[in-house]
Amino acid sequence: MFNNIAHHYDFLNHFLSLGIDKIWRRKAIRELASVNPKKIIDIATGTGDLALKAMVLNPSEIVGIDISEEMLTYARRKVQKAGKESLIRFEKGDSEQINYPDHTFDAAMVAFGVRNFENVQLGISEIYRVLVPGGMVVVLEFSRPQNFMVRIIYDFYFLKIVPFFGKIFSKDNRAYNYLPESVAAFPSGKSFLQYFDKAGFVQCKYKPLTFGIASIYSSRKPGINDLK
Repeated sequence: MFNNIAHHYDFLNHFLSLGIDKIWRRKAIRELASVNPKKIIDIATGTGDLALKAMVLNPSEIVGIDISEEMLTYARRKVQKAGKESLIRFEKGDSEQINYPDHTFDAAMVAFGVRNFENVQLGISEIYRVLVPGGMVVVLEFSRPQNFMVRIIYDFYFLKIVPFFGKIFSKDNRAYNYLPESVAAFPSGKSFLQYFDKAGFVQCKYKPLTFGIASIYSSRKPGINDLK
């Protein structure tokens, strides 16, 4: 499915979100600034949008992994066009079996990809494993608004408008029906933070964005100061 929509993925992201997704990504990146990360892993990187945005943090290396070869093809083209090949590289990889040793990365980030983990808890635990002590994870994901009126508008847009335009542009009938279905089934807010807690993360928190239609989740792997 993701291979099929890769060529329209960026356009549809920006078009269907009215460009707000760009603002959300910038806010997610700012959450990582506090740990001044040098080595970053971008999980379910897609076409590499978040990896490119993370260059504002002045890292020494960003690795993006995804299971979709077509998504990675577009990501590599974008990085080459931006002249960042020496700092950003992409690899085919599974979020639930990350091909890196323990304590490799200072920060991990996931934008709109956690919903697609086959086993969310295993994926979060893998992130914990590859982070250095004190390392930080930031997840940007869709969530369901709590306000009743906002939720009515949100449901109409997600269930009617998004699949309609998604089918027109992507030519994949599954992809943009899958999106609202997966969001509706996915835990958000405090319910999602339980995955962080169970994996061993500390300072777990979330921040609703744009009336709660998306949220930023962040937490840290315990460092030396946390063990005192």
